[in-house]
Amino acid sequence: MGNSIHHVTAIAGPARRNLDFYTDVLGLRLVKKTVNFDDPTTYHLYYGDEVGTPGTVLTFFPWEHAAPGRLGPGETDEILLRIPEGSLGFWTHRLLEKGVNYDPSVKRFGETLLPFKDPDGMRLAFAAIPGLTPSDMPGTPEVPSEHAILGLHGVSLLLETARPTAAILTDVFGFREIGREGAFIRYRTGKGVGSTIDLREVGGFPRGRSGRGTVHHVAFRAADDREQQAMVAKLVEQHGRHVTEQKDRNYFRSVYFREPGGVLFEIATDAPGFAVDEPADRLGEDLKLPPGLEEHRGKIEAVLPALD
Repeated sequence: MGNSIHHVTAIAGPARRNLDFYTDVLGLRLVKKTVNFDDPTTYHLYYGDEVGTPGTVLTFFPWEHAAPGRLGPGETDEILLRIPEGSLGFWTHRLLEKGVNYDPSVKRFGETLLPFKDPDGMRLAFAAIPGLTPSDMPGTPEVPSEHAILGLHGVSLLLETARPTAAILTDVFGFREIGREGAFIRYRTGKGVGSTIDLREVGGFPRGRSGRGTVHHVAFRAADDREQQAMVAKLVEQHGRHVTEQKDRNYFRSVYFREPGGVLFEIATDAPGFAVDEPADRLGEDLKLPPGLEEHRGKIEAVLPALD
């Protein structure tokens, strides 16, 4: 068993627009409303399944006036969301009904993908997975549980050359190559959420630029601190990567590094999870701040845009 994706974090524009799209249009649950620990003047919004299970979580830094990013090598090209194969029609109709920018469906590695963009132009795609059992979690009034998004399928990374990145995916995170189609090389670990990484070689293109509508980082799972440290040791000793010190993100503990192609990777522990500071049935309702920022709550709340 390898270390699948824990979460994906992206940069958005206005927070309210981001919240409306991911909760109302896509039917995800807001599982945590906090701030960017490195920039408390902006939110950090977490969306996922009912409890924010690792592998179902998409998070955003919504900066109201963020300049748009540009896709290119060293960036995450696309986020893939898992849906049951029978839900493709529902989602095609829903995107049309909601005026969401989407492209015709395509086949990749035997799966049907329905590509679309969020309001900031970030590229996502529904991945219709054969044999996937629909969710038994409560749905929303507009997205019934049988059509609910079942977590992250994976991501597609744009790279000048795939081999150095592939070495880390296989050696450190336990992925294995399962196929090649055109410019895509697919890696997988297990069959659950967050188990798929597509590497897309695009040599000779201008480097990507971080900004609104782009992915900030991709986080991989570590069961605990010990497993995380073992992965760090391997990254440093065998792959020559510089890895940050561990940072406490309240809901997981993280280290960060740039993989050889330039994409920012994180390794996040599964524990303690999102119910550490509010009951599971009230996740995402109140603004949660880390202990060091609690004394500044009044000032922070005064500059954050209203979400209600």
